[in-house]
Amino acid sequence: MGLKDTKDGTSLPRPSGSFSKATPPPQEIDVVNSYNLKSTSGSFSDGEKVEKKPGGWRAVTFILGNETLERLGTIGLLSNFMVYLTRVFHLEQVDASNVINIWSGFTNLTPLVGAFISDAYVGRFKTIAFASFATLLGLVTLTLTASLPQLHPATCNSKDPVSCGGPNKLQFGILLLGLGFLSIGSGGIRPCSIPFGVDQFDQRTEKGIKGVASFFNWYYMTFTIVLLITQTVVVYIQDQVSWVIGFSVPTGLMACAVVMFFAGMKLYVYVKPEGSIFSGIAQVVVAARKKRKMKLPAEDDGTVTYYDPPVKDSVLSKLHHSNQFRFLDKAAVIIEGDLTPEGVPANKWRLCSIQEVEEVKCLIRIVPVWSAGIISLAAMSQQGTFTVSQALKMDRHMGPNFEIPAGSLSVISLLTIGVFLPLYDRVLVPFFRRITGHKSGITLLQRIGTGIVFAILSMIVAGLVERMRRIRSINAGDPAGMTPMSVFWLSPQLILMGLCEAFNIIGQIEFFNSQFPEHMRSIANSLFSLSFAGSNYLSSLIVTTVHKFSGGHDRPDWLNKNLNAGKLDYFYYLIAVLGVFNLVYFWYCARGYRYKVGLQMGDFEENKSFSDVEMSSKKQLK
Repeated sequence: MGLKDTKDGTSLPRPSGSFSKATPPPQEIDVVNSYNLKSTSGSFSDGEKVEKKPGGWRAVTFILGNETLERLGTIGLLSNFMVYLTRVFHLEQVDASNVINIWSGFTNLTPLVGAFISDAYVGRFKTIAFASFATLLGLVTLTLTASLPQLHPATCNSKDPVSCGGPNKLQFGILLLGLGFLSIGSGGIRPCSIPFGVDQFDQRTEKGIKGVASFFNWYYMTFTIVLLITQTVVVYIQDQVSWVIGFSVPTGLMACAVVMFFAGMKLYVYVKPEGSIFSGIAQVVVAARKKRKMKLPAEDDGTVTYYDPPVKDSVLSKLHHSNQFRFLDKAAVIIEGDLTPEGVPANKWRLCSIQEVEEVKCLIRIVPVWSAGIISLAAMSQQGTFTVSQALKMDRHMGPNFEIPAGSLSVISLLTIGVFLPLYDRVLVPFFRRITGHKSGITLLQRIGTGIVFAILSMIVAGLVERMRRIRSINAGDPAGMTPMSVFWLSPQLILMGLCEAFNIIGQIEFFNSQFPEHMRSIANSLFSLSFAGSNYLSSLIVTTVHKFSGGHDRPDWLNKNLNAGKLDYFYYLIAVLGVFNLVYFWYCARGYRYKVGLQMGDFEENKSFSDVEMSSKKQLK
């Protein structure tokens, strides 16, 4: 698959100032920024000649700890939640799957709201602090549903839990209330933890840029390793000892996360909110529409004057004026009456800066690539639902006395990630670097595309294994539908899902954070969560549609609660087919994508852009 990456180098970066004329370079003065480094007058105003706290890795440790432990309570809970809903709340397989998918979708929508509140009003620290308490409250509520008999259905000794009585309205309502608190917590922590961590590094220095790159790897690796531990120990406690203790452990860890986060207050670098990003986007669109009848020359020949003031102090890179989506350039064209005598816009809904216009262009470029990630994530979401249902009907014994909890099987994916990432970083990246000349071995879009391929392969393998399992189970004739087949037959599909995650998800995290402007990184991370929301709702839609229309004429549907009567393998093949169409769509979007190009601000200014994290590769991914 060849992914051709291009940069829009059609226009050189304009110097700071209201008009597109060259200005002499600023004289260097000694200014102390928030990292105690000398900077140029173009980077910081005189009012910022104050020494602030240094941040760095000491501060990042507390941020990573809070983010990791928060995910233990939400994603860690999800790994065994299918079993909890079917065994304790006595829901049917399809209903339990829809509850998980709809809740996960809502949880991944809330970061968009959290990002808006953080960037526009309260800042990242306060958003994470409030959200941490909401997550703790949600975990306490779910622990109560397991511990208080009044908050869950009566215990049923039937071998088929779905034949038992389901939850009443109060019990189901309290369950949804706890999940709602978790969603609110995720909405504040997930879009802000990565940007807040990045804030702790000075990206005007080479050391700071390397620190950010290392932070991304540590961010994903730390919470993967912790999930690996909890999805074995915690899930085992839930499955074999007690749901009360199994829910109390994540709750206790989240309480520790809150304490840990506030313990680092004196070390953090705090970036003040700069107003609503969404209003800035809307202003560019409205201003361009108001000037829609204006005619622009085919090439920038200097006859049009654009509003191009100095960028804000918080902006690390000044974006190039590109020729893509030129209809938006009209928002920055200065006409009579647009500027006050002081040289500022008389109405920001009629005149925007080149920087603001280019930021909106970044968002428009990213949306098609973002949308292509939804279906591949839908394949990954199956490991928390129907893969668990398969495991419950297979031989999960390791030795005569130990039985693997069905919810712990996702550990195989985590082990794959933990083993593969160091191998990828130390072996594969240097190998591909020698071939492609790219500093990361392959481009981020090529990395995401490779993950999509692994998602397709995982669904094909899952279908083949399920067909084998069903045939063996039917031949065995066990009344409970148990299969004389080791649960480790599910390992190949889980390994492929782990590889999908290593390539696709980590690639998306870095892609969004490198391609969005620096002050829009909360939006970037909420967009990543939005991918999961789309995949969850897509999964729920597919499950509901297949369950409703695949049966009939005395034939059970594919997702029948009796796995042997259904055709779960057909469901997996359907997702694989959708994945193939998605791969073609992604290839089309990626081949024409233009990477963000911007001039680095500050004294680490070596005519290179902040997007050096992602340079164009002229090689093709074979």
